[in-house]
Amino acid sequence: MTSLIKSIWTTMTRPAVHISLGVLTLGGFIAGVIFWGGFNTVLEATNTEEFCISCHTMEANVYQELQETVHWKNNSGVRATCPDCHVPHNWTDKIARKMQASKEVYAQIFGNYDEAGKFEERRLELAQHEWDRFSANGSLECKNCHNYDSMNFDGMSKGAQKAMKPAAEKDQSCLDCHKGIAHQLPEGMNAASEMADNLAKKAAGTDYSVGKTLVSIKYLPLFEDKALTKVGGDLAPASEVKVIAEEGDNIQVEITGWRKKRGFARVIQDGFGMNIPVATLQKKTAKNKAVVERFEKKVDELTGLPWQRVSAKLWLKKEGMLNDVTPVWEEAKEAYQSNCSTCHTQPEEGHFDANTWPSMFNGMLAFVNFDKDSEKLILKYLQKHSSDFSEGKH
Repeated sequence: MTSLIKSIWTTMTRPAVHISLGVLTLGGFIAGVIFWGGFNTVLEATNTEEFCISCHTMEANVYQELQETVHWKNNSGVRATCPDCHVPHNWTDKIARKMQASKEVYAQIFGNYDEAGKFEERRLELAQHEWDRFSANGSLECKNCHNYDSMNFDGMSKGAQKAMKPAAEKDQSCLDCHKGIAHQLPEGMNAASEMADNLAKKAAGTDYSVGKTLVSIKYLPLFEDKALTKVGGDLAPASEVKVIAEEGDNIQVEITGWRKKRGFARVIQDGFGMNIPVATLQKKTAKNKAVVERFEKKVDELTGLPWQRVSAKLWLKKEGMLNDVTPVWEEAKEAYQSNCSTCHTQPEEGHFDANTWPSMFNGMLAFVNFDKDSEKLILKYLQKHSSDFSEGKH
């Protein structure tokens, strides 16, 4: 073997005897052109959407998800395909990305994703690789189309302006806030969905006996009669009520709080001067003295509005309630910390007062995927742990 290697080396390093330098140079040039042309042809072939979805894993999963988004179909008719977002335009970065992607191709060829569910198991890992890359280059592929300098901030909604102007000032990476913009988020990323499932499981063992205090885990319809035929309003998530009567699968509860003496006074708030909704009543129900009992009045010095303490007795079904508020706060805290720290370090719960939190929280909703119940659960958690309820008020 050693002699063979030496022989090859000698042949390769020995000057040509029968071929001129010009022929060698020309031959080398032609070979280089052919190699470079072939290399670029192969490179460009792997930059097409057809190549990206040629494997079943991509075609059946992320490609289908992309077609449901605004990046695929929109009013302007501009479409972003796989390579637009996942292949850097800069040549050096493109080659580096191709080398990284070779591992993914290897995994596909050798059957790492052949079994059903394997891709979903690794979706978070694969997504994290891309998120890290976008974070490192400042979401360069996004900014090839979405340039901060070209944005008309005045034409945006107030919520969008509030988010986009600070982002533009520091040239923030788009994926800091817009994960899941073109594909589904990996399982476990949507902590709000997990929160709802966990609370629903715990609600299965709730005791609805007379005298018990209950806490709602979602919006619940309220009724004026025990047959549940006359709609009275809605009970807000994370609201405490007391059971005062029981009739089969239905219970009558007492809802206490304060409401503003203005208009129809439909909304019962958790405390005086605080916009923390407990229940929203129908107009007729709010005026019904047989349902709503009225007590003392007070004027809020900050706003000058008159408030009145009230108690409402209404009926609802035995569902969606817990005997203790602690699990609600634990789940809401986890969802807040998991979902609301993507764009920036989220404020401490006690950083704002109860009436400031709604506007701050609403500004974040454009960047998270919460359903209506989850939104109110997390907002109620923030309000009930705000500076109004903490030892060191701001």
